[in-house]
Amino acid sequence: MSESCNQNCNSCTEECQDRKEPETDFSARLHEMSRVKKVIGIVSGKGGVGKSLVTSMLAVTMNRMDYQVAVLDADITGPSIPKAFGIKEKASGDDFGVFPVKTKTGIDIMSINLLLENDTDPVAWRGPLIAGAVKQFWTDVIWSDIDFMFIDMPPGTGDVPLTVFQSIPVDGIIVVTSPQELVSMIVSKAVKMAEMMKIPIIGLVENMSYFRCPDNGINYSVFGDSHIEEIAEKHNLKVLAKLPIDPKISAACDKGLIELFDGDWLDPVAKILQEMEEK
Repeated sequence: MSESCNQNCNSCTEECQDRKEPETDFSARLHEMSRVKKVIGIVSGKGGVGKSLVTSMLAVTMNRMDYQVAVLDADITGPSIPKAFGIKEKASGDDFGVFPVKTKTGIDIMSINLLLENDTDPVAWRGPLIAGAVKQFWTDVIWSDIDFMFIDMPPGTGDVPLTVFQSIPVDGIIVVTSPQELVSMIVSKAVKMAEMMKIPIIGLVENMSYFRCPDNGINYSVFGDSHIEEIAEKHNLKVLAKLPIDPKISAACDKGLIELFDGDWLDPVAKILQEMEEK
């Protein structure tokens, strides 16, 4: 190190042993007209475990508690949020930015399907384009006075989760899983990625945990014994909720009526989020 060193390695051309490479800042700036208090990511290690369902139900639960809620659908190639809420109109915009679409109960939604001419048009994009679209949902969309934004992320630990964790100030994530033993290994990957990125993990939600027979009231483990407790203990996490297999919930999603679902399974999660907001 030179005696005249000013500790600013960015402007220095010396190759010394104390040289520190500058850290790259990937953070994206929220639209200047937006206001978002808390950002909660909903992630899963693999597809088909009900991540979008949990996202939708959490948004509805917090909306019922009189919070202003938004859902940013970051699953660009497999968007399902608009379908669950029965949204058919397209997003609009002006010179200032893009406006999300409101659901029947006032939840703000932004999804790639709200920008496509036809809902069934495929998004055949490579990773960087997909990640860029997610960032634009944060920077170019005008989110007005949102208490809780839920980001429905695609499964796995690829481009989009990495982009969200690096670009958006996520206050915490909820990991969705299912009872199969194979899923427990994949969930561990998602948990370790969040830990590596220093993103707080609020806890785990197990979907399709059991089926309650309407004739005898007994719970049956259709997909085998649950392993969520083992995962939670391994990573020192909380099990926040266990959702049953309920045909009524599936029907509500198919009909775009998720805002009418009846159940208190996610109330413990809502209480934790409420405490986060109050702090």
